[in-house]
Amino acid sequence: MHTVFDGHVNPELIAKSLAGAQFGSMWLDVPRPDYPRLPGPLACDLLVVGGGYAGLWTALHAVERNPGARVLLIEAERVGWAASGRNGGFVEASITHGDENGRSRWPDEYGRLEQLGLANLDGMQADIEKYGMDAEWERTGMLTVATEPHQLRWLRVAAEEGEGRLLDEAQIRAEVHSPTYLGALFTNTCAIVNPAQLVFGLARACAENGVEIYEHTAATSIHADRGGVRVGTEAGVISAARVVLATNVFPSLLRRNRLHTVPVYDYVLATEPLSDEQLDRIGWRSRQGIGDAANQFHYYRLSADNRIVWGGYDAVYHFGRRVDPMYEDRLEVFRRLAAHFFITFPQLEDVRFSHRWAGAIDTNTRFCAHWGLAGRGRIAYVNGFTGLGVGAARFAADVCLDLLDGRPTERTRLEMVRRKPLPFPPEPFASIGIQPTRWSLDRADHNAGERNVFLRVLDKLGLGFDS
Repeated sequence: MHTVFDGHVNPELIAKSLAGAQFGSMWLDVPRPDYPRLPGPLACDLLVVGGGYAGLWTALHAVERNPGARVLLIEAERVGWAASGRNGGFVEASITHGDENGRSRWPDEYGRLEQLGLANLDGMQADIEKYGMDAEWERTGMLTVATEPHQLRWLRVAAEEGEGRLLDEAQIRAEVHSPTYLGALFTNTCAIVNPAQLVFGLARACAENGVEIYEHTAATSIHADRGGVRVGTEAGVISAARVVLATNVFPSLLRRNRLHTVPVYDYVLATEPLSDEQLDRIGWRSRQGIGDAANQFHYYRLSADNRIVWGGYDAVYHFGRRVDPMYEDRLEVFRRLAAHFFITFPQLEDVRFSHRWAGAIDTNTRFCAHWGLAGRGRIAYVNGFTGLGVGAARFAADVCLDLLDGRPTERTRLEMVRRKPLPFPPEPFASIGIQPTRWSLDRADHNAGERNVFLRVLDKLGLGFDS
């Protein structure tokens, strides 16, 4: 069976559309603030390792809770240079990577998880307004579109369960015109944001409230004893009362946590700004975020200057769990993404891509964040956002601070927080499991959504994924 995305696209059109595409994240192709290197050994009340969303939200909320505390944040490269500056800018209310994933894993507490996710989204908007972050925040909602008949059946079930409002073919094409759309589910629990501007705004808010930020400062070791925690860097040792590790996709300083995540590469294209006439061809005046309902799904949205940011579909794992720039510029993947773009919007054949880039996503076996404590309760960590961390990272930061405080809260009492996922096995067994999973999900998309024996076994073990 073929899907709509197996259709033919003129190779010359694909080549022409990509000819001028600059390699590198569109979001980061702007002037940005610089922060100094660590000058030497320092002491602090709280050290945050990692300058992405999770780390910055942790630092900001830490100084809000304890205004007199000395809080340091170190980043091995530059603030926001990794996933936080390369993602699509979708801010989902879900902290469980979607309703189905959350409901199937934590049925008894899912109602509360849903409420906490919505409260976190509202709190994020309030923080952005409070600190004057110019993050291009738009509470647009999300369209999940069906491009195959079986996906439409899934969306009908979701609508019946109260997950959103169902749009038929005529209604969705009136919102955004694509010949591939058969229907859609609209949910109002999603915002879009300029991801890099959010990072820069968070860093500014941190610095203005007393957080000391040091770039180009990699943590190389960590050791805890009764006196506190010592984190090694090339510039010297940082002595901290408490530490939060927010390094996500990168190998953890804690050996115990290294097998819990694997890096999966995601690829993105961005068009040149669309003219009003080009935008009129497809409608999309309400600026909703869009994703299709397949296992191998695309996600796309409009930027503030009306570029289409188009990503997803291929999620590539490389043997050995390495995070390496050599994996980022894969022409065959960008060609496939471009072909799918023109299948979705054939009326935009005159549109060209200005940027192409990739980034690594940290995923675990339950496909949403997990937490832990180490070092006699002085070290907290979080990993595993699986591509939906823009919003969930703020919630995760509060959980880390709660865990370090050592007192039970509504957040720390959650089973989702208390229990960690199963780790991935070491190589070669990780690849032996991951690659057949990717192949099987693709086959399901080509077989009316029917999951094969391998996927059904994973489902029974609680390791299945149907995003």
